[in-house]
Amino acid sequence: MTIKQLLAAVACATLATASGAAGKAAAGNPEAGQQKSAVCGACHGADGNSAPEIFAALKAPKLAGQVPEYIAKSLHDFKSGRRTNETMSPQAQAVAEVDIADLAAWFASQKVQPSPAANKEQLALGEKIFNKGKGRPAPVAACKGCHGPYGAGNFGWAKVYSNVPAALAPAVGGQHAAYVNDQLMAYKAGRRSTDPGKIMRDIAGRLDDKEIAAVSEYIASLSR
Repeated sequence: MTIKQLLAAVACATLATASGAAGKAAAGNPEAGQQKSAVCGACHGADGNSAPEIFAALKAPKLAGQVPEYIAKSLHDFKSGRRTNETMSPQAQAVAEVDIADLAAWFASQKVQPSPAANKEQLALGEKIFNKGKGRPAPVAACKGCHGPYGAGNFGWAKVYSNVPAALAPAVGGQHAAYVNDQLMAYKAGRRSTDPGKIMRDIAGRLDDKEIAAVSEYIASLSR
């Protein structure tokens, strides 16, 4: 087993051993979620595909095709203060607990629209990191080991676990490159700490700024 394969196995095993802490998933109703999503859609897009100009102004990520349990976790993180954002922190407080699963189900049911690469020269490096990771002196496991080959995230967790894994790999493919870049930089700097076991903080800390920019561009180009 190579060092990259070992790192991928350890990272995903860590995700697995965290299973159970998040408890059972509440099944949401996408049709009901659509009826409740008008406020969310103003920034994230009615179908969860936030327009580039809206993202540029508000930094609202795409929610289309996101793992529903991850959407629910993110709202709970904003509600509790584990994660902060000047827009989402107050917005999350206004979301009723009974509505979270329905909203998550609605956006999860939508198809994400990939983003065109703004810096095509970065794609080769980004593809290499995403699919193969990087070696010493700062080894990083391949992103696809947890997020999947097309960045679709861990939609199939229920086939393996009875409870939602506490560290659930979200869908990232097709996301705005600048958003992915911002989140990786936040993990690297320790400004974001919602990753159980410091999985993403450790990974981002082993990537330099050029590598983060490159893998962000590649992730944005993925179709899922």
